[in-house]
Amino acid sequence: MSKRKPSLNNAGMKASPETVEPPVKQLRGLRRQVLEIIDEVLSDSSQATDAVREQLRQHIAAHPGRPEEALLEHLSSLRSEQAGQPDPAPQVDPAPQGDPTPQGDPSSQHPSSPRLEAVLRDRMLMTAFQPVFDLTTGIVVGAEALTRFVSDSGDPAEYWFAEAEDKGLRTDLEFAALESGLKAALDLPPHLFVALKLSEAVCLDPRLPVLFEQTPVAPARVILEVSGKFPPDQAASLDAAVAPLRSAGMRLSIENTGSFFAGASHILRLKPEMIKLDWNLTAALNRDPLRQELVEAEVGFARKIGAVLTAQRIETEAELATLKGLGVTVGQGFRLGRPSVQPREWAKWGGRARHLASPGGRGRTLRTWLNLT
Repeated sequence: MSKRKPSLNNAGMKASPETVEPPVKQLRGLRRQVLEIIDEVLSDSSQATDAVREQLRQHIAAHPGRPEEALLEHLSSLRSEQAGQPDPAPQVDPAPQGDPTPQGDPSSQHPSSPRLEAVLRDRMLMTAFQPVFDLTTGIVVGAEALTRFVSDSGDPAEYWFAEAEDKGLRTDLEFAALESGLKAALDLPPHLFVALKLSEAVCLDPRLPVLFEQTPVAPARVILEVSGKFPPDQAASLDAAVAPLRSAGMRLSIENTGSFFAGASHILRLKPEMIKLDWNLTAALNRDPLRQELVEAEVGFARKIGAVLTAQRIETEAELATLKGLGVTVGQGFRLGRPSVQPREWAKWGGRARHLASPGGRGRTLRTWLNLT
C-alpha cells in the first residue's frame, strides 16, 4: 500500500524534520531551493545560455520579492518555447483508431497526473546531496542523493513518489531521479561514494543495468541503497538482480528497519557492505537505554558479517555522542550537514578520505570499498 499525503487534521501525527515540516518551515525550505536554482542559473557563464539568463532576470524583475513565482513563470516560458520546436526524436505512429488499449498499459489502470507527466517530460526535478561522515575523524566520505521537485505546492519528495505510485508512474519517476543523481554526482569530489536509493521494483527492472552502463560514474563509487522491507520471497530475485552490478564494483546497503534483526534474514542472504540503521533508532537515542542496547547489538552484528554500520538523521549533539560511544562509525543528519543542491557547497566536502573501520578493526573500510591508496 502506498503512502498517501496525510491530512492536516490528523491529530498527534509526528513528523521527522527531514520529511514533513510545519508549513512555515516548508515554505522557507522551498524558497531556499528556488533561490539556489536561480543563483545556479544566473552564475552560468556559457554564451549558449545568455538568452535564458536574461529571460530569468526579466521574470525576477516582474515579480519583486516573489522568487517562486518568477521561477515558475520562467520554467513555464521555457516549456512553451520547447513545445513550439520540432521534436528531433523519431515518432511512433499512434495505434489505429478503434484499436483496444494494450493490456497492461498503465494509462488504462491509473488516472493521469498532469504535474507528474510534466516532471517526467521536462525533468522538473533535481538532486540534493547530503554529506555522509566518518564519525571517528569528522571527514566527509560520501554523499546520499535526495530528490527535490520544483513546484508551487512545496510537497516533500515522499508525497511525489507516493502520488507516482498511485498513478502507476513510481518506477519511471525513480529512474528519472536516478538519472538526475548520477549526472549531479559528476560534480562531487571524486573520492566520495554516492549512495542512491532504489526500490525493489527498480532493482528488478531490466533498465537498471542499462542505466549504469551509460553513466561515467565509476562503479566503485556507487552504493545501492535498498530498504529492508522487501518481501522475503523477493530476496533471491533481488540478490540475482544486483549481483552483476556488485560484480562490476558497486556496493550494497540495506536499511535494517523495525525491531532488532527484523531484516536479519535479508542481510545474511545479501551480505551487504553497509547496514543502515532505521532512523527511529537514532531519534532521541541518548534518552532510551533499551534502544542503545539494540544499536550496540547491531554494531556487533555488522562487525561479524564485515559490514559498515551507518546512522541517519542525526539531529543533536547528544545523539551523535551516544552513537559514537556505541561504536557507530558512519553517519549523516542535520547535526553534521544539511542537503544542498549547490556544487560549490559539495566542493567543500573534498577533504581526504581516511581509514574507516569498526572498533577492533574487523569491519570493512571505505578505503577498501573505494580502492583508495
